[in-house]
Amino acid sequence: MSLSGFKDDFSWRDLLVRIGITILTVAIISWMMPRDSRSNFRTEQGKPWKYSDLTAPFDFPVYKSDATMKMEKDSILKAYEPYYKYNKDIEATNVSKFVSDFSDGIPDVPDDYISIIANRLHRLYQTGIISSADYSKMGNDTTRTILLVDGKNAVPIQLGGILSTKAAYELLFLDKAMEAFRPALQKCNLNEYIQANIVYDKERSESSLNDMLSSVPLAMGVMQKGQKIIDRGEIVNEYTYRVLESLKKENEKRNSDEMQIRLTVLGELLYVLMLISFFTIYLSLFRRDYFDKPRSVAMLYTLIILFTGLTSLLVHNTIGHVYIIPYAMVPMFIRVFMDSRTAFYTHIIMVMTCACMLQHPFEFIIIETVSGLAAIYSLRELQYRSQIFKTAFLVALVAAVMNFSYDLIRMSAMEEFDATPYHYIIVNGILLLFAYPLLYIIEKTFGFTSDISLIELSNTNNPLLRRMSEVAPGTFQHSIQVGNLAAEIANKIGAKSQLVRTGALYHDIGKMLNPAYYTENQSGINPHASLTEVESASMIISHVTEGQKMAERYNLPSVIRDFISTHHGQGKTKYFYIKYKNEHPDEDIDELLFTYPGPNPFTREQAILMMADSVEATSRSLKDYTETTIRNMVDSLIDGMVADGFFRECPITFRDISYAKTVLIEKLKTIYHARISYPTLNKEEGK
Repeated sequence: MSLSGFKDDFSWRDLLVRIGITILTVAIISWMMPRDSRSNFRTEQGKPWKYSDLTAPFDFPVYKSDATMKMEKDSILKAYEPYYKYNKDIEATNVSKFVSDFSDGIPDVPDDYISIIANRLHRLYQTGIISSADYSKMGNDTTRTILLVDGKNAVPIQLGGILSTKAAYELLFLDKAMEAFRPALQKCNLNEYIQANIVYDKERSESSLNDMLSSVPLAMGVMQKGQKIIDRGEIVNEYTYRVLESLKKENEKRNSDEMQIRLTVLGELLYVLMLISFFTIYLSLFRRDYFDKPRSVAMLYTLIILFTGLTSLLVHNTIGHVYIIPYAMVPMFIRVFMDSRTAFYTHIIMVMTCACMLQHPFEFIIIETVSGLAAIYSLRELQYRSQIFKTAFLVALVAAVMNFSYDLIRMSAMEEFDATPYHYIIVNGILLLFAYPLLYIIEKTFGFTSDISLIELSNTNNPLLRRMSEVAPGTFQHSIQVGNLAAEIANKIGAKSQLVRTGALYHDIGKMLNPAYYTENQSGINPHASLTEVESASMIISHVTEGQKMAERYNLPSVIRDFISTHHGQGKTKYFYIKYKNEHPDEDIDELLFTYPGPNPFTREQAILMMADSVEATSRSLKDYTETTIRNMVDSLIDGMVADGFFRECPITFRDISYAKTVLIEKLKTIYHARISYPTLNKEEGK
């Protein structure tokens, strides 16, 4: 396979990896998002509204309460006129049956009473008889009206103008003509011949009743999209409570609508996809080296997912205000372990992702964005625990001031001021203090090294450094001096000074294995005198490989181990290489025997350490410490490194190298400045 083909395959693989990370992140975030987040609030009539200002997200009706609906329906039922049909056949059937049953007369009653009773039954039926059960259903209210259907017409008649079956029977015996023979007539069970001839028309009545009940409006009005519902701190009155409950009901309807759910999910997917895609593009364009470090990418996307999940959990269960969540932790972590630009960009993407789950995203975005900026500005380098306290205080203060300014814009009077959000902001500031122990968890989980860890490693009471000061004191002093020089250069060019200082302290720990073979630890005896040039070169080179092994045994961070392997890069042990070459002019030399394993520096800090290490070591061999000799030495060494290509793989610039030269020259001039000779005291003669 050609080299170009390999590069193409590699770039396609990178693209697929980044697309995969983006899709996975979008899928997780979209899955966590609550589908009904806009209606998740608790309302209590007569209490202040503790959430943000609320406006209608769409047009929806304001539904009446169940009690109001019941009252209106009861009013309709009370005035409702049921339909009844007049059955003419009932009278004829029952009167004929009576005459037939008593054709032989009634014992102890004159024969002419048969016609009298038949006449009285006729009168009752002409008045109209309704069943006692139907009469009772209408509450025995004689003023109630029913609609009597006769053909195509429905005539309203009062209930008091007709009889119930029970009343008709009683009225029959109240007749004076019947009074004399009441005991005998009561034995005839005349109630069997009294039957309701005004019959309930169920079909027509229920149809009419349903029409009337359905005509009762469910809503008392309509809220239009964008119309104000309630402001934060405002008391929830009866009408506002109905509006809020109606909004919940409408959201529930929408959430149960399959098409609406699909549209919501699609919208959320597109929204999150846009944000995460832009975030991935940003990393690909401006921080592509992070993709070479899986831990960096893992931390960035994990933090976005984690805080989005916390927001979703809080919103979905309405267990508190989102201002409780310490979003500023995200830029704090990224600023400590990475850089400011990535910290800000990640924070913005996370805040905008969380905002789509909230009722009022604008206020949330403004306050959290400013809080994130405060965290980034106040935490440039984390070297002291007090910095966390200062950052937490500043973030809480900035958030409170921004929220107060937003309140002033919306309030018409100070009486409308609501202190509730500021309680959440204070809790947020307290939770930010947990960033300090969480930094340790982040550091160990994703394999980063914070400035606090570097400071702990640079403590000279560290067992490894204390051992080096005892076993190889010259190397120890050299390492301290190199660290000072390298830190000065780092401060000048904007590199990580604490990192390079700590790396300098450990870059030569491999010399502890055989300290006497290195010039700074020798005291008159040179062990190399008994070795060949190849053996001496191997011994010198071994301090890199042995240093790596020692660093692994002591669990030094990888960024520190990188200083050990790169401080000589792939350079040569020039003293023994040149000496061997001079003594064997006609021999083909295996240069690998005199070459350090490398690799060459691939960060600015490693390049700084290489320059400071070489210059500090060589400066000890100068015969005269004048500005000219120091400048010539520095220029010669560093220009040689550039010419040999040691800095081709690291992002150091010629401007940085020029500043490094200047710093080294000035520092060495200060270290090796000429001191005046103190005069001696002349002894007086005779004394």
